[in-house]
Amino acid sequence: MGDSKNYSHEIVVITGMSGAGKTLAVQSFEDLGYYCIDNLPPALLTTFLALMKESERKITRVAAVMDMRGREFFDSLVDALDQLEKEKDVKTRILFLDADNETLVRRYKESRRSHPLAPQGLPLEGIKKEREILAELKGRSKHVYNTSNLKPKELRERIGEEFSDSNRPKFSINVMSFGFKNGIPIDADLVFDVRFLKNPYYVEELRHKTGLQEEVSSYVLATEETQELITKLTDLFNFMVPQYINEGKPQLVIAFGCTGGQHRSVTLAEYYGNLLSNTYKTIITHRDINRRKD
Repeated sequence: MGDSKNYSHEIVVITGMSGAGKTLAVQSFEDLGYYCIDNLPPALLTTFLALMKESERKITRVAAVMDMRGREFFDSLVDALDQLEKEKDVKTRILFLDADNETLVRRYKESRRSHPLAPQGLPLEGIKKEREILAELKGRSKHVYNTSNLKPKELRERIGEEFSDSNRPKFSINVMSFGFKNGIPIDADLVFDVRFLKNPYYVEELRHKTGLQEEVSSYVLATEETQELITKLTDLFNFMVPQYINEGKPQLVIAFGCTGGQHRSVTLAEYYGNLLSNTYKTIITHRDINRRKD
């Protein structure tokens, strides 16, 4: 969406699930010096761009929130984005904020608000409808944040890191582990199921340890199956990661999952987090490592 090195105007469209944190996000963009607009009808995007170019105030960076409060205009958003892509001097980015259904329902209950798509019904009904409507737009977004477990400070920091004034986009890789019994992380770009590997859980002296400990990681990495997997995945990452960078993706989330998120997935996440950190800015997270219930 536009050349990252040759543009005179930037528009960030902040959208996503209702209750996922768009208010906090637009406040963060305001702190970064963006001219911010809340609930801008999509049909007015191109009109506003014309005003930006004519403005005596030299408005060059705009962040606009577009959500289901204006659902009667929302269908025109994709058309508006297509029009902006034709503008050679305009860089357009979409920030899509998401959260799991359980988190969104809890936030609605805490705020005592009704969902815009289910004003007389249950919040979950509206959430499911909204997720269906926004599926295509989410797929189009290169910046997708799952705010389920993000503290406000962490969301602000992430936005600051990726959208601060810089002509060179930053790229980072988040390698994470998780347990399938707790659900697949919805913000992962690549998910690898490593439940076929030999499970340390069934070794008494390893059961209550994690992949962060040498005894467990050595056990997992020692098998032929793991070594063959590492060979194949390394080749895959060496091919795919540069392609993501070439497409302008600012972050890649790689998730390894096992049953509980304690042993095998942690081992593989640590292995690849350390390996990829030799070339890229890399963050390692273990979503379910503290959820053990033996």
